[in-house]
Order: sequence, then structure tokens, then C-alpha cells
Amino acid sequence: MPDIKVTPLGAGQDVGRSCILVSIGGKNIMLDCGMHMGYNDDRRFPDFSYVTQNGRLTEFLDCVIISHFHLDHCGALPYMSEMVGYDGPIYMTHPTKAICPILLEDFRKITVDKKGETNFFTSQMIKDCMKKVVPLNLHQTVQVDEELEIKAYYAGHVLGAAMFQIKVGSESVVYTGDYNMTPDRHLGAAWIDKCRPDILISESTYATTIRDSKRCRERDFLKKVHETVERGGKVLIPVFALGRAQELCILLETFWERMNLKAPIYFSTGLTEKANHYYKLFITWTNQKIRKTFVQRNMFEFKHIKAFDRSYADNPGPMVVFATPGMLHAGQSLQIFKKWAGNEKNMLIMPGYCVQGTVGHKILNGQKKLEMEGRATLDVKLQVEYMSFSAHADAKGIMQLIRMAEPRNMLLVHGEAKKMEFLKDKIEQEFSISCYMPANGETTTVVTNPSVPVDISLNLLKREMALGGPLPDAKRPRTMHGTLIMKDNSLRLVSPEQALKELGLSEHQLRFTCRVQLHDPHSDTDTLGRIYTHLKSVLKSYSIQHVPDGTVIVESIVIKVTSSAEEPNLKVILLSWSYQVNKHVMN
Repeated sequence: MPDIKVTPLGAGQDVGRSCILVSIGGKNIMLDCGMHMGYNDDRRFPDFSYVTQNGRLTEFLDCVIISHFHLDHCGALPYMSEMVGYDGPIYMTHPTKAICPILLEDFRKITVDKKGETNFFTSQMIKDCMKKVVPLNLHQTVQVDEELEIKAYYAGHVLGAAMFQIKVGSESVVYTGDYNMTPDRHLGAAWIDKCRPDILISESTYATTIRDSKRCRERDFLKKVHETVERGGKVLIPVFALGRAQELCILLETFWERMNLKAPIYFSTGLTEKANHYYKLFITWTNQKIRKTFVQRNMFEFKHIKAFDRSYADNPGPMVVFATPGMLHAGQSLQIFKKWAGNEKNMLIMPGYCVQGTVGHKILNGQKKLEMEGRATLDVKLQVEYMSFSAHADAKGIMQLIRMAEPRNMLLVHGEAKKMEFLKDKIEQEFSISCYMPANGETTTVVTNPSVPVDISLNLLKREMALGGPLPDAKRPRTMHGTLIMKDNSLRLVSPEQALKELGLSEHQLRFTCRVQLHDPHSDTDTLGRIYTHLKSVLKSYSIQHVPDGTVIVESIVIKVTSSAEEPNLKVILLSWSYQVNKHVMN
């Protein structure tokens, strides 16, 4: 039986370092190639030795697909393609292709130039890696080779994020990457058609969460920021440069305008200016409202939000600062946090998920003393708030996507094991489908029942209808007799006469013979006569002939009786029938 194999090299019962291998119809596809924010050693990148111990990955992979530009989904790409070695195609959407190298270069600067790490990819490697990228549009079916095709669907989440359908023959897999089922201030909700894949591979970051109303959360966020600023405190909001950052900027910009507030709002420079440039460039990927107002004014040109300079962190008085990165594991957000952590007037608002091992994760778990580099201890006195403005699907959203796509099997990645377990049970219960959650390096094999399409000739259908059988019904399969012709990669069921004619063959008749022995003192002719009389009484609706050459014929069945001179009482009854005999007659 054909099967599909799925092996996570990263994001198996874990968040971060997304990298999933799929083997389908003899093709090998790598879905995402991310890095782990919580590690600085070898565990930072996926273990590619699982694919091959030595040599390049090109021979083993048919293509690589990147769902979106977040580093936990694309951060290991230059390492994989340039240092391990891969020359095949890398597919991603146009916005992902534009933004990916900027984030990779920023990550490289922090790691190599600031922390002084070696054994890391260079700027040139990022450029060489991006040359292998093949950009695609939404709903565009791309033929990777003769058998393998891929198609992208809108995933919400961040600019350019896409879900991908991978298809080989009649087998298919859908990989969601990260997605959001509720539209926000700048992006729409994820969407997919009823493609009924063999496996739906879904993220499960918020597997057990059902989020409250977005409006309440936004009101709460604005209230907390306003209160802190009013009492002269500083607000630090660690964000990743794209996505949630723009969402919260739009929110604060409109609030500041409405309330006529004067406290400055800053954004870490460089990365975000470029980010906003790409939002303007790819405006078609944003939601309806932004596209409509774009003609009058660009939502991403902020009046109240200014570029941040690191010297501003020491300025007295209130301020709000958006700083990257979002998990406080490095960079500007961590530097500002160290300066502001000791003052209880200040506030830290964490708007998204933090991976284990990061400073953000430790603070959210209530740690009040942090050990920093050089054994220095940092006292955390500022107020800490966690408000999920995450652009991931919650449990409700994941269930909604399953209803949309109607998969035959479900596989969860990018989540914590305990939460996955809960969602797995819920999915199996509600949808009566198998749900898998492999750990890193563990392979899940799903047996598929591919449907083979066959065209049926009109003449054969007409003949079947003429026999007076029930009308064709998709829910009640029924048997049809015909000849199956396989030609030019397609299958057709036609009548035997049509098949002979098309293939230029002459008809041969196949006959089966069987011998039955019985003891009878009468002559051969008498025995045959008695068989004839018996058959006439039993098979009244059939034509039965007694032919002068000493045979009885019932439709295509021929019956003869013989005996030997040595044993005249032992009769041998010879039965011969053609292949298409009526079953009832034989019984």
C-alpha cells in the first residue's frame, strides 16, 4: 500500500526550529528550515545528518518550502543550503523572499558581529541562498517536476505567510506553517478550500487556548500603557520587527491621536523602517480596510511613532518603546530591559509567545532575579504583563481549519507535548480521524488509499442502463463489467467489443471443462436423456437443446456422456462452458 512519511527535524513536540521532512509518492520535501531561539549551541539548527550523514542534501531533497519569514521557520536556510549543501529549488511567496534576507542579515549581525560567534553563515551565503529561491503567488499551482506540484494559500499571521498543498498523483499533504483564523487590524484570516488532503500538518502553539475577545484585550492593553505613562513610567514592548509590531503600532497611533497624548512612542530603527516599506510594497497582502484607506493615507506612515536611538533609553519622563526581538533573548529589547528593570514605575508588556530558555520566558514565569552575562544578577522590579496579541490560531481556529480542509489524517507540530495531547484527543473525538504528534527525529507513516480516476465509455453506460439496473449513485458503488484500457497515463473502461476494435485484436473464446463421474447401469444415450429431462424441469426459463450428435446444450454450456468398454456402468459426464456463463445456470 502507498504511504506518506512525516519526520520533524525541528518543531516536533516543541516550539521553534520548524523543519519537517515529508516523503510522498517517491518525492522528499523539506517544509521550513528554522532556528531555535532558546539555544546558542548545535541545537540551534535542525539535525540535517538525519537526511544524509555525508554529502550534500541536493540528492535527497526534491524541494524546500518556506512558509513565512520568521526566523524559527527560515533562520537555518543559509546554513542548510550553503554550509551543509543544497542546490535545488526553495519556494516561498514574494513578500517572504523580500523580507527573509533582511531578518537573516540582522540575525547574523547580532550573532557574529556582536557576540563574536564563528561557524556561522556569512552575508554572501545569505545572498547565494536567496538566488535559489523561486517566488510564487497565492493559488498558483507550481509544477516542481512532472509528478510533484505545490500550491500556496493565504495564512494571515504575518505579511506573505502561506499554507502549502503538496501533491503527487492523487496523494496530498497540506502544511499550515503558522496561521491565524481571525483577521486583525492589518491582515486577513487564513483560508483554504475543501482540498481533503491525506494529512493536514498544523501548528499547535496555542493548542489549549481559546482566546477571549480581541476588543477586550486591546482595551486592556491601551489602559495599561496609558496608566503607566500617566504615572511617569516607561513601557517596553518587545516585538519581532514584522507582524505583531505593525498591529500594535496601528492600535497605539489611533489611541494617541484620539486622546491627544504627548508622551513619545519609539520603534527600534533600521529593521522596522524596512519592514514598513515592504508593507507598503505588498499592500495587496493586507486586509480590505487598509487597502481601502491606502488611497487617502498609508496606515504604516505613523505620526506619533518615531525612530528610536539607544541614548533615548536614559531620557527622563514617560515613553513607550517597541524594541526587537520579541522574546528578550538578545538585541535592543534586552539592552533596554536591563536599564528599566529596576524601577517599579516601569512596565514590560509581552505581546506574544516566549520559547523556553529565553529571558522573556523566565520573566513570564515570575523570576525576580536573573543571571546575566558575566555572572551579574539583575533584579526585576518593573511590572510584567502578558497579553497575547499572537497571530497564531487558537484551539478554536485549528478546529475551524480542519472543518474547512476536511483532511483524512491530522498531524500536529510547533507546540508543547502536553497541550498537543489535549488537542489530539479533541480532534480524534470530534472528527473521527487519526491525529499524530511525532517528536523530533520520529517518523509517522500514514497509509493512503489513493483513488484512481477511470473514464467510462458512454456506450458501456448505456448498455448497463438498458439492462435495467439501478441508476448510478455516488454513495452506492456497483460493479460494472468491461475492459480496462491503460493508454497515455489514463485509464478507460470500455465494452470488450470496443476494446478489440481499438486495439485491432480478434476475439478468442475461453472455455472451461470439468469431468464428473457417476455410476449408472443405463446406456450413455439414456443417461444423457435423463439429464436433459431433469434440466428441462429445473431450468424452465432457459433454452435447452438435445442435439443429434449426442450433446445437451444449455446456453453456452455443453454436456456429453461417455463410458469405457471395461466399465460400462461408470459414466463420465463432460461439462464445458464459456467464461461469460450465467451464474444461476452453473449453480
